[in-house]
Amino acid sequence: MNIGIFFGSDSGQTEAVANLIANKLNLTAQDIQDCDDTSFDDYDLLILGTPTVNYGEMQPDWDYFVPTLEDMDLAGKKVALFGLGDQVDYPDSFQDAMGDLAELIEQAGGELVGFTSTESYQFNDSRAQRGEQFVGLALDTDRQSELTEARIDAWLKQLQLA
Repeated sequence: MNIGIFFGSDSGQTEAVANLIANKLNLTAQDIQDCDDTSFDDYDLLILGTPTVNYGEMQPDWDYFVPTLEDMDLAGKKVALFGLGDQVDYPDSFQDAMGDLAELIEQAGGELVGFTSTESYQFNDSRAQRGEQFVGLALDTDRQSELTEARIDAWLKQLQLA
């Protein structure tokens, strides 16, 4: 299986998580700002990472990539998402960008995989929530950094990549 890891990052935290995941899989993470409409073509599984910035907004590089993504045909591709957010300072928009990205992926025909439980988080609302699950791996490196690596390892195992 060909796996591509892509991220957008402002502060470097999402890039660091993308690189941690990539290192565990012996891959190289790619910055979405360097991508075009053919960047996802060679992969069966896409791992896409985004932070939620400000009050529920998509990271600017992802936001810029949205028109390209809207024109893509992702039918037959599995897509696993991971998101970074702060559940304490932004409890009403926790992981919203991951939810927005999930919606775009589904509209493009991609199959979302790697849903995770909302159980160990404290937040009010999230566009990334479906029932009792997030549409991907939700990370809070600001408030729960000590859980990040274990959450990644469990998620990769769930995706049958570990």
